Amino acid sequence: MGNTKHSGRIRLPRKPDPKLWVSMMPFGFSKLKPRHLRETLKVAWENRDALPYAYRILTQGVCDGCALGVAGLQDQTLEGPHLCTTRLNLLKLNTMPAMSEAVFETDITRLRQMNGTELRNLGRIPYPLIREKGDPRFRRLTWDEALDRISTKIKNIDPKQLAFYMTARGITNESYYVGAKVARFLGTNHIDNASRICHAPSKTALKRSVGIAASSCSYKDWIGTDVLVFWGSVAAANQPVSTKYMYAAKRQGTKIIVINPYYEPAMDEYWIPSIPESALFGTRLADAFYPVQIGGDIAFMHGVMKIWFEMEEQEPGSAIDRHFVNEHTQGMEELKAHVMNQEWSLLEQSSGLSKQNMREFAHTLAKAKSGVFVWSMGLTQHRFGTDNISQVANLALLRGFLGRAHCGLMPIRGHSGVQAAGEMGADPYSLPGGDFNAEHARRLERLWGFSIPEWQGDPVGQSLQNALLPEGHERKLRLFYMSGGNFLETMPDPVYSKQCLESVELRVHQDIIFNTSTLADASEAVIVLPAMTRYEQPGGGTSTSTERMVYFSPEIEGPRIDQARPEWAIYIDLAARVKPESKELVWFEDAQVIRQEIAAAAPNYDGIQHLEKAGDVFQWGGAWLCEGGICPTSDGRGRLIPVEVPDLNRPEGHFHVTTRRGKQFNSMIYGEKDSFNGAGRRDVLMNAEDGRTLGLSEGDSVVVRNDHGEFHGTTKFGRMQAGNIALFWPEGNCLMPKGVYEPYSNIPEYNTTAVVEKSRDDQNHLGTLKL
Repeated sequence: MGNTKHSGRIRLPRKPDPKLWVSMMPFGFSKLKPRHLRETLKVAWENRDALPYAYRILTQGVCDGCALGVAGLQDQTLEGPHLCTTRLNLLKLNTMPAMSEAVFETDITRLRQMNGTELRNLGRIPYPLIREKGDPRFRRLTWDEALDRISTKIKNIDPKQLAFYMTARGITNESYYVGAKVARFLGTNHIDNASRICHAPSKTALKRSVGIAASSCSYKDWIGTDVLVFWGSVAAANQPVSTKYMYAAKRQGTKIIVINPYYEPAMDEYWIPSIPESALFGTRLADAFYPVQIGGDIAFMHGVMKIWFEMEEQEPGSAIDRHFVNEHTQGMEELKAHVMNQEWSLLEQSSGLSKQNMREFAHTLAKAKSGVFVWSMGLTQHRFGTDNISQVANLALLRGFLGRAHCGLMPIRGHSGVQAAGEMGADPYSLPGGDFNAEHARRLERLWGFSIPEWQGDPVGQSLQNALLPEGHERKLRLFYMSGGNFLETMPDPVYSKQCLESVELRVHQDIIFNTSTLADASEAVIVLPAMTRYEQPGGGTSTSTERMVYFSPEIEGPRIDQARPEWAIYIDLAARVKPESKELVWFEDAQVIRQEIAAAAPNYDGIQHLEKAGDVFQWGGAWLCEGGICPTSDGRGRLIPVEVPDLNRPEGHFHVTTRRGKQFNSMIYGEKDSFNGAGRRDVLMNAEDGRTLGLSEGDSVVVRNDHGEFHGTTKFGRMQAGNIALFWPEGNCLMPKGVYEPYSNIPEYNTTAVVEKSRDDQNHLGTLKL
């Protein structure tokens, strides 16, 4: 942890810099780009029946979109207003009215014909619902009936047959904490959250490399760093406000480098609506792109380090910060021996890049006095994701880019508040304030007053599979309680996921809207519980951003769904019905009492109890974790960890396949066309030369198939690394293998190989299966 406090917002330069302009054509009229004004007007129209409420959410609440941490229209990095289309597109979820009675009179087969957008537009869930096995439609329940049914089931099963899941849908720290506590109170450690599916390898790798489980730096460190590297992260598209930070960094001379199989247009040129100069003429963001092969990052980084070690042999200190390495790391000799043993031919083949590419990047980093490495799911969602991140940490440690201004390791979060999901204990491998181990368990038992199960809980992928275990198995999943989540559109192999969901006896969906998973059958019943949004919860709530800022978001005056309840209140009511004799151990009268207990349970969050009004915020851990190079490891040193180059051999004629996002927030899709490259949801992004080799022209109908499934789409040529293709997520999940997990963090693999063939007919089916 660090002692230096965040120094506050800085002001953008007022004088324009034409060197950064994209075009002299005002507003980029001739360019393919997001039309921010048009998007804003569209959102205003969609929220026309609740515009005052929508305005209060934007100006008083903490953003429920990405995890940059915008409170009202302000953040902690730059002066001036911050607003993006991602946040605007989420507004309707918070302002829409309840579903009509006609929805529940609709046969389930008709509802299943709707896609996620159509289901979302039906409105908010108004009251508890149930659909028994074989029933053609939902029917209404009282809260007592619903919770009594669930609690009775919990009493009649082994706690190892009960699992909880918490998504990233605007859930507050208070709800994560209470959900984690209630799960253990009910005797189960099967609790997981959405952030682990995205960033569990980041946490695992950072813990083993430098002893932390969060970003080591702040967004402010981007501005003025010598190099800002985005690794498998398209922040401009997924966290649009970050473009303002990139602009500020460019104005201070920062070099921005992007490492990604696809030359993402959003990271090249962007029109930032809140900066007049950029809104008019655009801003060139990236200074260099390195189109690494899908999965080839480890080999690429081996090449960079090999060049550094060669430079060091000729001129000591020319590439590696020897003082930092000697004072603050261990494992240097083992890492060097491992790296120098790598063959250049393998590194080039695996990375898809030449030795000259690696040399160029190596020299850029070697000349830099400071650097920030930012990454996302392009690095994490591999079967070797933890090794990917440890390799990034190796680069940072060798250059001393840790624990000081303009330096750091940042796993950028895609959802507001998910940084705290594990920190609050909603994780099979975590408890509030620490890892799941005997020491932390005994500490919490003293605070909570009840015993925590000693057995290891399962991650969500394994819990889903447990639904298919034979009758009588102690871990057969019989009750699955989900706060949000849509596994039909987020997990690999949706057909298999549907089989798992429908094999659960009682499935509970605590949510604000329907999604496709809500409509899946269960072997006994499906119960749906209406939850409040973060803006409706009495006493407000808090969320934690990527940079460890803990923000208070107040309750905001506006229309309400009559029977919707705070997420945390539903959990404690359920727990009290299961164990009424000891309900006082999990009972909270209000949100402020929860925050007081969080401060005691999770020491880093001491200060959360003082957050009580709009604008209240603190940053746990200080501006920089590992400040001064001192890591919270047993000896205070970072670990230089040799990792193996993964086997990326693909069968002849196959392509490496990955997925990408566009015009969406998680699995919620807001448009059919990508604003940056014009690609449709069924387009297969590929290298033009690869297409010509296959006899394909742009727009041809193709089938992408492998042993796991097939996807029908059309070709879209772009600047993609040869031998690689990208499909939109979640549509491309039908090609992803089930049951393949990253060995250290147990998240699913979201990459595969497949063949691409010209379609034999003119039909162009959707890649997503109708389930």
